[in-house]
Amino acid sequence: MDSPFMQRVAEGVAGAGVRVIRFEFPYMQRRRETGKRGAPDPPSVLMQSMRDVIDELGGGQRLVIGGKSLGGRIASMVADEAAVLSLVCLGYPFHPPGKPEKTRTSHLEHLRTPALIVQGTRDSFGRPDDVAAYKLSPAIRLQWLEDGDHSFKPRARSGRTEAANLDAAIALVADFIAAS
Repeated sequence: MDSPFMQRVAEGVAGAGVRVIRFEFPYMQRRRETGKRGAPDPPSVLMQSMRDVIDELGGGQRLVIGGKSLGGRIASMVADEAAVLSLVCLGYPFHPPGKPEKTRTSHLEHLRTPALIVQGTRDSFGRPDDVAAYKLSPAIRLQWLEDGDHSFKPRARSGRTEAANLDAAIALVADFIAAS
């Protein structure tokens, strides 16, 4: 929750007048406490952790939930059930890197919650050609950041900068939330 990426995005979105709350999944809390890396908890544990935070905040009716990568995936899996206002996913893990046939999209086909997915065009978890073949709900708005990787960082030769891609992502998120 306090990675440079999350810090920059949270500050940028908050700077647009949106209250931002971050939290950690249990496996990330363990990493922080022990210093040891470990596999993520099972999806059921991660989903319950997100449900608990939603409940602590008074329910989903006035919340936009989301996250980066796995956090966005888990948010997308609880969004409809929690009846949140909308959903934001940054760098969605559509499939494991190098395995576009192993999709993580079945629940996205029927998603009812209005959603924004911001994805880099070079994201190894889902590039435009991969994602174009997936059946996604019409509630999902997909925005691509040119030459961005999974954290939106472009190659130097692209002429783009990481800061510009992050600024673009923040603007997309802020505009999406304002319209929610």
